[in-house]
Formats: sequence, C-alpha cells, structure tokens
Amino acid sequence: MDFSIAPEHAAIAETVRRFVERELIPLERDVIRREAERGFTDAPLIAPEAEARLAAAAKEAGLYGIDVPEEFGGQDLGLLTKAIVFEEMKRSIVPFVLPPDSPNLHLLKETCRGEQIERYMLPYARGEKKSCIAISEPGAGSDAGAIRTRAERYNGKWLLNGEKTWISNARRADFIIVLAVTDAARGTRGGMTAFLVDRDTPGLTIPTVFPMIGEYAPYSLNLENVLLGDEHILGEVGQAFVPISRRLGIRRMEIAARCLGYARRCIEMMIEQANSRSTFGAKLADRQSVQFAISDSWQELEMCRLLVHRLAWRMDQGSAGDSLEIRREGAMAKIQCTEMVTRVVDRAIQMHGGMGISKELPLEYMARAARVWRIVEGPSEVHRWLVARDLLRA
Repeated sequence: MDFSIAPEHAAIAETVRRFVERELIPLERDVIRREAERGFTDAPLIAPEAEARLAAAAKEAGLYGIDVPEEFGGQDLGLLTKAIVFEEMKRSIVPFVLPPDSPNLHLLKETCRGEQIERYMLPYARGEKKSCIAISEPGAGSDAGAIRTRAERYNGKWLLNGEKTWISNARRADFIIVLAVTDAARGTRGGMTAFLVDRDTPGLTIPTVFPMIGEYAPYSLNLENVLLGDEHILGEVGQAFVPISRRLGIRRMEIAARCLGYARRCIEMMIEQANSRSTFGAKLADRQSVQFAISDSWQELEMCRLLVHRLAWRMDQGSAGDSLEIRREGAMAKIQCTEMVTRVVDRAIQMHGGMGISKELPLEYMARAARVWRIVEGPSEVHRWLVARDLLRA
C-alpha cells in the first residue's frame, strides 16, 4: 500500500496553492464585508466582476474542468485529484468553486441522453450554464424517500406539482434538476424520477431566500402545474434514486475535503500565533495547553485526510462507487471531517483571543461556515445511523 501523493497530484496541488495565495486570499476582506452587509438578501459574496476574473484566471492556470471527461473538453483527472484541489482551495474562505461544480456534472454525465447532452451536459461542462438540484422539501430533508412533489402523466406529458426548500443557487441556475415521485407505491425502489427544468419554465417560481450563517443562501422553489415533455426526463422513469444517491456521495466527499482546507489554514494561523505572541513573559508556543491544541489539531487533520483520500480513490475505481463500503465510508468522512474542523476552528479562535472573534481575521467566518457543513448533505446524526445500520445488518 502506497500512501504517498503521486507527482502529478503534487504538481496540481502546488498550482492551486499559488492560485489561492495570489487570487483568493486577497479577496477575503471583501468577502467578510459583503457577508456582513448581506443581511436578509441573497447578494453574492463575491462581486460579479471579481468572479468573472477568477474564472478566467483559473482557466489560464489550467484548473478548469478537472473532473470533466476529455471528450467534453475537460482534464478527467478523477475524484482523488478533486479532493486534493478542494483542500487547497478551502485554505481560503472565498467561496469560489472551480467550474463546473462537479456533483451535478457526474449526475449529468451518467444520465443525460440524446439531445440533453448538447442542451445541458456540454454547456454545463464548458461553464456556459449553471445548474442546481432540488431534492429537499419542508417535510423531507435527509430522508429523500419522503418527498411529496408529484409528476403525473397529462395529455402525453408530465405535470409537476410540489414545493422544494433549501435549494442552493436556484436563482442563479439556468436549469434545475428536480426529483419527483412518479409512483408512490414504489417509492425509492422505482418510483422516483428526475427532471431537467429550465429556469424560465412556466409554473416554476423561486419566491424566498433563507438567510443563513456562513456563505449559504438557499431558496424555496414552487412547482405549480409545470408541464414537461419526455425529453426533460433525466435518466429513466422511476430510476432516479440510485444515481442521485451517488451524486450526494460525491458532494459529501467534497465537503469533507473542504474541511481539510479550513483546518490546515487554522493550524497555520495557530502556529504563527504561538510563535509570535507572548503573555506573562513567555511565548504561547512554550505553554503546554497551546502545544496540545496544535498537536491534537494536526493529528485529527492527518487522520481525516487519509480517510478522504481513500474514499476518493475508491470512488475513482468505477463500479466500486456503488458498494456498501463506499457509501459507509462517505458517511464516515462526512461525520469525522465536519466535526474535526469544528474543533480545530474553535481552538484557533481561542488561541487568538479577542482578535479571533473579530472580523479582522477569517476565523469567526470559518466557525459559522463550518457549522453549516454538519447539517447540509445529511446531518451527523443521520450518517451515524447509516453506519450503524450497515454494521448491524452485516
């Protein structure tokens, strides 16, 4: 077993590291200010002109389409590379995502057919269109099998009615992947279908944004007599649950990798603070409590990184991504990394004292952003239950 990072992975990590230092970290003060001023609106945390400049700089640096298949103009470097890139990117709090955002990419790659490839998949892979996915509902969060949005046959078409909530990027998306029930008796075993719904489709409205801590600003989404043809079905009728579950697994891996980046930045800041700050005649670095905080944080980061890299590597092995072990490891990575980064950020804030809870540093922003990760894409309690359920059945 070889646990070393391959030279090609080290090279791209260095490229991303330079991009973060040069392009993202200088924008952090502006992101902190925009987040503080956003209030109850959905104002973006990155100014549109800055986001366009970042996208161009990323493309020039060779960071575009890292896991997009080569036949679609990408680099097809796999999910292990993506995990390494995500860690490097989240050394900064600037919420810039290298286009295209990959979980929907993998779902579209698996399920798009015929004209859908030209209309949705290719523009999305090239960064010309944006998408989001609408699964959660007021009465169905982590339990996707409890959704109530219905799609029924009507004059040879499909009529969608329902309400979705906590939908990220809905107002900025050109099209939305909507999960609906087409056979209530079958549920998740053949009764759920995904639809491609263009943003301007009659009957689709996005009335409400939910102001939240951190960088998230999700929306509610209403579908009232939305009429769609068969060409809008993504994949097979009734067979959406499995590919969407795989998409959710990729997102959980990405969130875990983001946690690694935040934790690394915090540890770097703790080491700098410990070596430069003195109290009562001694440097913080000489105090055992500070040493233990840094030591524990580093060990927890290293253990979590091994878990994330193993998970991403196994996902890259193709069919292994469908295995029980992969789903269980995805749950484990989500739990351990989101809870690890919570502890590490808290230690960093404590070590920086009053400055740690001020907006002069990115730590207080990190604390709020990281708290969200313990809930989105399934809370820790649900993932613990999934791990226990699988082990008890075995």
